[in-house]
Amino acid sequence: MFHKIPARGWFVFCHDIIMAALSFILSVYLRLDLWILEYYSEEWLAATLLFTAIAAIIFWASGLYRGVWRYASLNDLWAIVRAVSLAVVIFAFAMFIWVRLEPLPRSVLVIEWFALMVLLGGPRFFYRLIKDRRFGLENINGDSERIPVLLAGAGNGAEMFIRALRQMPNANYRVVGILSETSGRIGREIHGVPVLDTLENLETVVSLLNQEHNGPLRLILTSDDIDGTRVRALLDSATALSLTLSRLPKITDLKAGISDKLEVKPIAVEDLLGRPQVPLDRLSMARLIEGKRVLVTGAGGSIGAELARQVAALSPENLILLDQSEYALYRIDLKVSEAYPKISRTIKIADVRDLLRLEKVFAETKPEIVFHAAALKHVPIVESNVLEGILTNVFGTVNVADASRKHCVSHIVLISTDKAVNPTSIMGATKRLAECYCQARDRLAETNSTRFITVRFGNVLGSTGSVVPLFRRQLEQGGPLTITHPDMSRFFMTIREAVELVLQAAALGAGETNGEVPLGNICVLDMGDPVKIIDLARQMIRLAGLRPYKDVDIKVVGLRPGEKLYEEIFHGSESLVPTECAGILLAAPRAADINAIERGLKRLRGNCNKTDQRDAILTLRELVPEYIGNDNDKKSHD
Repeated sequence: MFHKIPARGWFVFCHDIIMAALSFILSVYLRLDLWILEYYSEEWLAATLLFTAIAAIIFWASGLYRGVWRYASLNDLWAIVRAVSLAVVIFAFAMFIWVRLEPLPRSVLVIEWFALMVLLGGPRFFYRLIKDRRFGLENINGDSERIPVLLAGAGNGAEMFIRALRQMPNANYRVVGILSETSGRIGREIHGVPVLDTLENLETVVSLLNQEHNGPLRLILTSDDIDGTRVRALLDSATALSLTLSRLPKITDLKAGISDKLEVKPIAVEDLLGRPQVPLDRLSMARLIEGKRVLVTGAGGSIGAELARQVAALSPENLILLDQSEYALYRIDLKVSEAYPKISRTIKIADVRDLLRLEKVFAETKPEIVFHAAALKHVPIVESNVLEGILTNVFGTVNVADASRKHCVSHIVLISTDKAVNPTSIMGATKRLAECYCQARDRLAETNSTRFITVRFGNVLGSTGSVVPLFRRQLEQGGPLTITHPDMSRFFMTIREAVELVLQAAALGAGETNGEVPLGNICVLDMGDPVKIIDLARQMIRLAGLRPYKDVDIKVVGLRPGEKLYEEIFHGSESLVPTECAGILLAAPRAADINAIERGLKRLRGNCNKTDQRDAILTLRELVPEYIGNDNDKKSHD
């Protein structure tokens, strides 16, 4: 297959043809001297033209001219090796057919291979050396006008950053050293910049550099894989040393490609709480979604909207967005349509509490996969609106589950929460009851019937009502930042990561991966280590360039109704089992009899219909025995 040569590629193509002819003459000269060319002038001229023609055809067909000389790499070198080898082999075969290789010593072909490799590869890499200024004439650390920086991470990010500085005469930074994540690279260099020590010895390194009058003013994270715990420790150390902590843009942050201006970005709270990227089986996720009709309830919410975006990226046949909020639906539909204009979408305004409306939506759209993200999730608000929480979180889930069974949905995925484990709030208890119903239904699942997959995870960064947006708003107002208890801790995960793992868990439950989810099991996302909220408040103040308790105060306001000091992601009686998918664990089901649950749900619905909040709470306690509200909850409910 011949590749179209771009405009500038014709110059390179002509260069390579000339080099092919010269390499053949050079190889003959090196082996036989010039007298052979004079003695058999016509034959060797024909052989030279033949080799040049063969090389030209091979070079054109090999796609050598799509690369850019300035970024010549090992991939380009490998392409040249393939093209040169093929040209020499074909030429040898042609010469054998023509003259049985009699006037051509076999060693000429070997010399020809090496000569052409040098003449093709040499100019490319020499050009890159010129552009990258790698002759050692310049001193990247010698410009006193530039900001001295220390790099955290001795991997690809550091190498790219230093190389980019070499290509920018007016760069703002000069690198004075590198800190490695491990001790294995200490004492080595990256483009002449030494790896001084590990991240944990930041204070020692800065002290030594200050003694050499080469102290850094900024610490720059160059790796996306440094977990939140180490980033938080680096922030504390950098603050104590009066260093600004920044990071390189992530690949996903770049919008204009290689030409983007080299800039470092401030550390965000996501960097403090983030964890190393979990490897995902994207092929299994694509097999689950591609060509399917997918319904997302609560599509206008934080999780639902991210689900809609990620599902759209996997090419469903039709994406059905359902929410009771017209404005929320408008926003997510606009975002999906702009990002994925070719994806078929169906917009449905509906309340999951309205079974008749749900039945109509399912009959019209015929979904094959359902992601149930619709819920009331704000703990204090649900505590003050008990019946609404029960109607939405419990009976909304029951309605979606029953409609899915009736209309032969293959898989329904319930989005649950760590607050369902040993719940102390109405919100947590209702989500636990929703889990129980779906678990019980899944345990009854047979071949060709609906599978129920429950996915449980903790707090999501940036979601509506979460602590991070609250702290940001309080910072903008000058403080104070309010926390409910000094010992309170929470699990955190980014919205993107949570939804990716939800899709991965769905693929696992659907049998698209090597593993499987036994009937009734809950998929629990590995949330890493919990983070103390007061530590998060202090770090967010530091990120704003301020000092905790001096520039911005932190005020303890007391626990709100239904809140726990710490969350759990699994119950003591749920044995956790690892899966084939990194980041996902399975919690074995606790005994749940569907008949007993349905009888309890019938009583609970009667309590709600009578607007009897007290009896509704008592019934909820019977159905979720581990639910014990705090004293304030009991008084308010009584």
